Amino acid sequence: MAAQAPSAGEKCVFCDIVNQRSPAWVVFEDASTMAFLDIFPFTRGHLLVIPKRHGARLTDLPFEDQMALIRSLDEVCRRVERLTSDYNVALNAGAKAGQIVFHVHFHVIPRYGESNPFRATSRAPLTEPEARALIAELSAP
Repeated sequence: MAAQAPSAGEKCVFCDIVNQRSPAWVVFEDASTMAFLDIFPFTRGHLLVIPKRHGARLTDLPFEDQMALIRSLDEVCRRVERLTSDYNVALNAGAKAGQIVFHVHFHVIPRYGESNPFRATSRAPLTEPEARALIAELSAP
């Protein structure tokens, strides 16, 4: 399923990933959703879970797409439990809530006992060796 286009004049990096115009380290994909590694992770294994259909907010999606997204979120959380039993799931809806990419997405952020991974300092980019190791740990059913 190709991503539905954002509004005229808008560019959406997540739609570009869905349509294979931008690269991503994909961990999970089905007909309606995909999950990939965040390229500036808060912690090791930080993932984004998105619908393939474009919508800025969860409430912009048809109910069936919302349910598909939640099913995929469940699958991804189960895979993250291979890394750690502790994790955050977050959805930022709107600029004032911290949303930067206006294509609905859940963050799944593994926690390893660090004090506060949501710090304002810059985050180190994901390296290719780390991405490959995480893909191996998280992709297989």
